[in-house]
Amino acid sequence: MNVAAGLDSAELLEKAYELGDLINLSAEMADYLYWKERMKQDSAAETAIRSFQRKKDRFEEAMRFGHFHPTYHQALEEAEAARRELDAVDSIRGFRRAETELDDLLHAVAELIGHSVSASVKVPRDGEDAGGCSGGCSTGGSCSGNCG
Repeated sequence: MNVAAGLDSAELLEKAYELGDLINLSAEMADYLYWKERMKQDSAAETAIRSFQRKKDRFEEAMRFGHFHPTYHQALEEAEAARRELDAVDSIRGFRRAETELDDLLHAVAELIGHSVSASVKVPRDGEDAGGCSGGCSTGGSCSGNCG
């Protein structure tokens, strides 16, 4: 392939798929998949996630009305307690760590690609433009109500 002649879109997409395949074969991806499966099979994780989701939903309902909602502070305390329960589950902690490491790898690749195009290209991280939230609420990430 003649690089001076440039790549057409099909060749560029092919290279992107090759890069995706390499990422799928990475240690970060293997660790992520391991912990995802382990968390999925962990009944304590399932219970903690369900409990957190209920408490988060209750807090988000109270959050719609703000601090003046009669159960706002109670709902916040319950959501925070449920979040701590999530943090106590080994498979959830392992999954979150692996998820962060995979996200770091993907961000590094995106940054490298973006900056190779132009030094002024901005490469946002997951959640940067989502009101400062990150991670998924199902695994204890900050939710829209910032209850984590």
